[in-house]
Amino acid sequence: MRLGIKLIALAAGTALALSGCGRDTGTTPGDTQSTTGKAVDTANATGTLEVWAMGAEGEKLPELVKEFTAANPGITVNVTPVPWDSAHDKFVNSITAGTTPDVAMVGTTWMGEFAGMDALDPTPGSIDSSVFFPGAQDTTVVDGTSYGVPWYVETRMVYYRTDIAEAAGVTDVPTDQEGFKAMAASMKGQDGVSWGISLQPGRTGSWQTVVPLAWSAGAEIADDKGYTFDTPEMAAAVDYYGSYFTDEIANPNPPEGQTEADFVAGTVPMFISGPWMMSLVEDLAAEEGDDAFADKYDVAPIPTANGAESASFIGGSNLAVFKNTKSRDAAWTLVEWLSQPETQVKWYALTSDLPSVSSAWDDDSLKQDEKLAKFGVALETAKVPPTFPSFEQVIAAFDNEIEKVAKEGRAGAEAMKAVQAQADSIGTGQ
Repeated sequence: MRLGIKLIALAAGTALALSGCGRDTGTTPGDTQSTTGKAVDTANATGTLEVWAMGAEGEKLPELVKEFTAANPGITVNVTPVPWDSAHDKFVNSITAGTTPDVAMVGTTWMGEFAGMDALDPTPGSIDSSVFFPGAQDTTVVDGTSYGVPWYVETRMVYYRTDIAEAAGVTDVPTDQEGFKAMAASMKGQDGVSWGISLQPGRTGSWQTVVPLAWSAGAEIADDKGYTFDTPEMAAAVDYYGSYFTDEIANPNPPEGQTEADFVAGTVPMFISGPWMMSLVEDLAAEEGDDAFADKYDVAPIPTANGAESASFIGGSNLAVFKNTKSRDAAWTLVEWLSQPETQVKWYALTSDLPSVSSAWDDDSLKQDEKLAKFGVALETAKVPPTFPSFEQVIAAFDNEIEKVAKEGRAGAEAMKAVQAQADSIGTGQ
């Protein structure tokens, strides 16, 4: 389990980093599947399929599909592993040249771009989109049409040292943002603790922490017309985030790569991240001779404000069928099989990729891990950012402003006005 989760982190993070040149038609969170593709014949499908998959998925998928081809002798599946760092360009070049695979693993932030290039086949109505976590399903939808299915998912939660929290008089993590901040401050006051929580002070990807806190306070960064950074709700959320730095609860200049080590050492007893960090902190603790570290920490949802629902960021990857396929029925037969709960449980056993089908989480292999089960609950309300073509460019401007908030004390209203101005100048890209 632990190695696979580490690879989820690499894949998910790289997928976000590589998706900056989008040309999709754009959707906003909350879009639902209103158009489906033509029906497929999965009972009599035949053909040879070329499948592309990145990272550990590309290495492990051949083992899984042996069962599929045994049950579907008329279908041959050839899996090509593709390195993450060259995957985006490889896809774009293949779309341009008309040499796309039949089926592929597609990063969630690439869906709109590839659909906008008219490369993807709409999901047939025979696939029930309601079986997937809602936020994950949203990542497949472009202008009201679904182009694929969620394959695996991840989301973010608060990691905290239970032993240090108890020493600070906290037995239950506050669900409200002010109470949560007070908890972080009280933990900083304990012996050996340098900072109450590790938060990213801007830089690439900091939005993945700031925006969930904003969502969980009732703010939004986009609607169906465009970006909505310059609102009182967003300004307040950014001020809240910045207060951790101005109140000296979080370090505005943290050393790179120290989150796990500081957490294990107890010098920084809280941070926000995904499920892969369980393996990293437990393995590091074991290397230092602490095999019982799993009992010294737990995870909790993103804290809320203003009566909003806790909403974390959802990541992962999707499965899509390309329009150029000559074996459409066979391609969707494979995708449907990979979407079955029992198949997803087997895939989890091979890779630790967390199932996108919510019913798969009823399996004992996931339910028995109490921390992992909490990630499953968080996935129920996790959200996806807008898939406007310009999102990566705009969110880079957001990250830059968050750095000024964290390191220079810039006000949230001023920062969000600056982001909005840049977003208006860039546009949605539609």
